[in-house]
Amino acid sequence: MRTHYCGDINETLIDQTVTFCGWVHRRRDHGGVIFLDVRDREGLVQVVFDPDTVEAFNTADSVRSEFVVQITGRVRGRPEGTINDNMKTGQIEVLGKDINILNKAATPPFPLDDYSDVGEDVRLKFRYMDMRRPEMQEKLRFRSKVTTAIRNYMDENGFLDIETPILTRATPEGARDYLVPSRTHEGSFFALPQSPQLFKQLLMVSGFDRYYQIAKCFRDEDLRADRQPEFTQIDIEASFIDEDTIMGLTQDMIKGIFQKELGVDLGDFPQMPYAEAMSKYGSDKPDMRIPMEIVDVAEFLQDIEFKVFAGPAKDPKGRVAALKVPGGAELSRKQIDEYTKYVGIYGAKGLAWIKVNEIEKGIEGLQSPIIKFIGDDNTMKIMEKVDAKNGDIVFFGADKTKVVNEALGALRCKVAEDMNLYTSEWAALWVVDFPMFEENDDGSISALHHPFTAPSCSPEELKANPLEALSRAYDMVLNGVELGGGSIRIHDEAMQETVFEVLGISEEEQREKFGFLLDALKFGAPPHGGLAFGLDRLIMLMTGANSIREVIAFPKTQSAACVMTQAPGIVSNAQLRDLHIKLREKPKAE
Repeated sequence: MRTHYCGDINETLIDQTVTFCGWVHRRRDHGGVIFLDVRDREGLVQVVFDPDTVEAFNTADSVRSEFVVQITGRVRGRPEGTINDNMKTGQIEVLGKDINILNKAATPPFPLDDYSDVGEDVRLKFRYMDMRRPEMQEKLRFRSKVTTAIRNYMDENGFLDIETPILTRATPEGARDYLVPSRTHEGSFFALPQSPQLFKQLLMVSGFDRYYQIAKCFRDEDLRADRQPEFTQIDIEASFIDEDTIMGLTQDMIKGIFQKELGVDLGDFPQMPYAEAMSKYGSDKPDMRIPMEIVDVAEFLQDIEFKVFAGPAKDPKGRVAALKVPGGAELSRKQIDEYTKYVGIYGAKGLAWIKVNEIEKGIEGLQSPIIKFIGDDNTMKIMEKVDAKNGDIVFFGADKTKVVNEALGALRCKVAEDMNLYTSEWAALWVVDFPMFEENDDGSISALHHPFTAPSCSPEELKANPLEALSRAYDMVLNGVELGGGSIRIHDEAMQETVFEVLGISEEEQREKFGFLLDALKFGAPPHGGLAFGLDRLIMLMTGANSIREVIAFPKTQSAACVMTQAPGIVSNAQLRDLHIKLREKPKAE
C-alpha cells in the first residue's frame, strides 16, 4: 500500500513519485490550495493539493483530523522561505496526485496537533489516541531501541534468553501477591511472580551458567510515580561470578546504552557503603548531583534541657542531624513552613532551622527561634561543624534515626530541586555492604533485600549477630533513582536454612514454601548471583519523563485500574462457580 513512510520522504527523492499512508495531522486551506500534514510513526510530511487535480482536490477538501489516508504524489523541494529546519521532512513537500480515504475518524477527545495539558485520566481512557502523539511515539520507539541494545549486549556476553513461569506459587518477598484461582485445584491459587528470583536460581543449578530475561513482574502494592502493579524487569543471573564481575558487566551495559542512545558518558561508578549513604544522605539511593550532606550534631545537644533535641541525642536509636542548604537564607517563612509540612509526610514532628546572615558576627549574625533553647556556645560549634557560610540555612532533624534519615534525605532532594542546586546532569554510583536484616517496629527481623541473598559471614556468625551481618548485595543508583539491585545468592543449603531460621521461618514452613529450592541446593548448586533492572524506570530517566506511565504503552492508574478497558471488572456467577469462589455479601446499611 505504500512505498515510503511519511517521515522517510526527503530531498533525495525529489522528482520521484511516492505512495504513503498515515493519519491527517493537520489540514490547512491557503488561497484555494489545500495543505495536509500526514503523520505515521516515522514523522510528518506536508502534502499540497492544487485545484488542477479536481478529484484529488475535492477528496482532500473533505478530510479532517485523524482521517486515515493513502496518498500518491511527486516529491518536490519547498519554495524558498517555506523550508522548516525543525522537521525531518522540512526540505520537501509532496504534490498530491491521488488520495484515498481508508477510514474516517470522529473528532478526537483532545487535540493531537497542538497538545494541551489534558488530564491523565482522559489520556489513559483514550490511550490509543494519546499514543498517536509524536512525544509518546518517540518514547516507546526509544524504549524499543534500548531493549534491543540490552538483548544484543546480553547475547554478545554469553547470556541465554530463557522464559520463566507466569503462574507460580505465592512466596513472601515483601509485597502482596496477585492471586489467580485454580479451576482444576479447588481452593488453591496460583500467584503472579513478583520476580523470577527462584526460577533463575534454579536455572543456575541446572547449569545454564548465564541467563537473562526481559520479564513481566507483578506486585499488588501502593503506587507512586515510579511504581505500577505490572512492570518490566531486566532480569540477569550468572554462575561462577563474584560481585565485581556482575557489577562490571551490568555497569558496562548501562554505560554503553547511555553513550549510544544519548551521547552521555556516565563516567566511573564509585562504590559507597550503605552505612555511609544513610549517614550522609539519609537514603540508600542518594542523588550525588546534590552538594549537600547530613551531619550528626548530637554530641553538642545531649546535655541541654530542650528535650526535643536532648532526647534523641541520648537515645541509641535516635539521631539529631543538620542539613546545610547553600543560599537557603533567602527562603521565606512561608517556604520554610511548606518544607515543615513536607517532612511531616516522613514522620517528622517539625523542622528547626537557623539562618546564617553574618557568620563573622557570631551568634548576633544568626537568625532562629531555637538558639535560646540550645545555647550560644552549642550553636556556634554546630555552625563550625557544618561549615556554615553567609547566606546559608541549616535545617535540623531530631527523632528516631529512621525518621530523621527519611525526612532530611527527602528534604535534601526537595530543596535541591526547588533551588536548582544540581552540580551535574548525571551521577551514578553503586551502593554496597547492605545489612542482611532490618529490625521491625515490633522487634521482629526481616530481610532487607530478600532471604536468598548471601551474607558476608559464616552461618554461626549470622546466628550470633544477625543485625550486625552485612550482605553481598549491591544497588545501582542514578540521579537518586535505584536503577537495579542484586546480590550474590546463597548456594549452600545450610546457609539458606540458617537465614530462614533467623527470619523465624519454621522448618515446616521452609519445606512447604521453599522445599523445591532447598532440595535443589543439595545437588551441587554453583556459586551464583545476579541483578534486576527496572526497565520502566530506566526509560523514564533516559527520556526525562515524570512518571513510568509515560513510557509504558498501556499503564494502570495510581489506583491500579485500567480506565480504558475498565479493568478490574465484575465476573459472572457462573465463572465464580467454576473457580469454586463465592463472594461475601456486603452488609446492608441500617
